[in-house]
Amino acid sequence: MNFHDLRVNADRLHASIEEMAQIGVTNNGGVTRLALSEEDRRARDLLKQWMIDAGMSVKIDDFGNMTGRREGTAPLAPAMTGSHLDSVRRGGKWDGALGVLGPLEIVRLLNEHDIQTARPIEIVNFTSEEGSRFEPAMIASGAVAGVFSREFVHSRVDQNGVSFGDALQQIGYAGEAENRPLHAAAFIELHNEQNPLLDDADLPVGIVEGIRGITWWNVAVTGESDNGPTPMTHRRDALAAAAEIVVGVREIAQQTGDGATGLVGRLRNEPDLVNVIPSKVVFSVDFRHQELRVIDQMIGQLHELIDTVKERHGVEIEAEQLWLSEPTPFDSTVVQAVEDACQSSGIPAMRLWSGPGHDAKYMQAVCPSAMIFVRSHRGKSHSEDEFSAPDDVEASVNALLHSVLAIASQP
Repeated sequence: MNFHDLRVNADRLHASIEEMAQIGVTNNGGVTRLALSEEDRRARDLLKQWMIDAGMSVKIDDFGNMTGRREGTAPLAPAMTGSHLDSVRRGGKWDGALGVLGPLEIVRLLNEHDIQTARPIEIVNFTSEEGSRFEPAMIASGAVAGVFSREFVHSRVDQNGVSFGDALQQIGYAGEAENRPLHAAAFIELHNEQNPLLDDADLPVGIVEGIRGITWWNVAVTGESDNGPTPMTHRRDALAAAAEIVVGVREIAQQTGDGATGLVGRLRNEPDLVNVIPSKVVFSVDFRHQELRVIDQMIGQLHELIDTVKERHGVEIEAEQLWLSEPTPFDSTVVQAVEDACQSSGIPAMRLWSGPGHDAKYMQAVCPSAMIFVRSHRGKSHSEDEFSAPDDVEASVNALLHSVLAIASQP
């Protein structure tokens, strides 16, 4: 059989996506499947059974990362692919899950046609990619890459005080360090785009050249609580001061241009009463760009704004960096393999950079890596409105199929 003619079984692929989406399904057709929750356990159990049914061996590492392996004909490093099954609250059914179930369909297809590859093929389900329950995001792939220690990861706690390590034990997915997904020939992650670039270009598939840098900051503004009739000239209003910075974050990104983004996504106001001047406001700041120097420039402008606001409002402001994920260009050879696979299969595609972070960012430190994006309708993700059209999903998995085959067939 000519490998170029191979196409995934679309009905089986979509059926798997729909069945997985029923675990943690929301009233509006989305998914809530937080990392190491009961829903995550059920999703893992289903994936494990599907992998075993496909003739794969399954191993679990000390962060709960699951790796399914289809053996090759030679003792070579595997062609690795994968993503994550955890979700944000009220997220979409494609985010992460497609990057695990798409590769599973590829293994099923190869079994169906009795196609053997020189290299083994491994599929990884990374733990807690989203960071919605345990921060920071991509913590388990980061640990595999040596960015986070085992002690750090296991000590993370959720809003209820439950640690990552305890939650991992509770769902029965605490494995061994020797099972970490390492030593691959290459890693390719399939994911929905989570941006409107492909939608704007009317293309189904993106060839991802790298992941933009991300920095998260925590800003605490402290003023003085007082009652509503307090004269305006006597106020030290923490919320008014914070509001200037929140608007300023957006303006900094807009003025920077060239794909820069800025976001305040979390804000807590105290005492949060209708007739009391707020005494304290704590909020997050998220800046992103594909060049570290530009991120540093935006951080500098944030500090200048903070100094101005402190003086104007007579408040105290503390800013602390929570996380920095530096820009990560992907391996040019693997990126080219994805582009070649799209061209040989007649799949329309374009090169681009990822705004959101993904597990492939850390896997690039482990082995040569790249990503494939499928178009998200209107760029929506992390939402129950997330949607990728069936034809686009099939095109993206076929692009992954031929990319993985190219790597797995190399001696």
